Amino acid sequence: MKTKSNKLSRTSKLILAILLLLSIGARAQEAIVRQIVVSVPDRKLAVIENGEVVKVYTVAVGADDSPSPTGSFVIVNRLTDPTYYHKGTVIGPGVSNPLGNRWIGLNQKGYGIHGTNAQNSIGKAASHGCIRVGRKDLIELFARVQVGDVVEIHGDRDELVAKTFGTSNTVITATAAAPVSITGQ
Repeated sequence: MKTKSNKLSRTSKLILAILLLLSIGARAQEAIVRQIVVSVPDRKLAVIENGEVVKVYTVAVGADDSPSPTGSFVIVNRLTDPTYYHKGTVIGPGVSNPLGNRWIGLNQKGYGIHGTNAQNSIGKAASHGCIRVGRKDLIELFARVQVGDVVEIHGDRDELVAKTFGTSNTVITATAAAPVSITGQ
């Protein structure tokens, strides 16, 4: 025999479930505040979560004749296997696609963070203005970022760039040792 005092009504259970889901969703959204910082002079991209740098990637930035835009942007879309469109050229998904296999679109039309079919361009000023990321790094970055995340692209070494990537471009110089002579061979 069922009694009203021992059982919650179906409506009450539904309301409790909805409240629980809303509570979990709100906590999950509050848990991570993410920011992506790109330093054009350093050719680096940092992922910052809750004020801490969690990952730094080497990237390619815009070439001198097609520089990367600077300023604050927002991620507006994330695409797997994008199609490339540029000045009358259309290249579908695949190994010859200059975007690689992921696109993280920014709120400035035509600009984003993406892969590349020219892995040797990473670390150089070589793109049409977008930020290129190496294949393996891009898969990791793509999984970490979300639509709505802020992307700051810095053209100069300002205070945030110095704090994020270090205070200077340190040049390491190596000197060669004297030649070693091997005998008996």
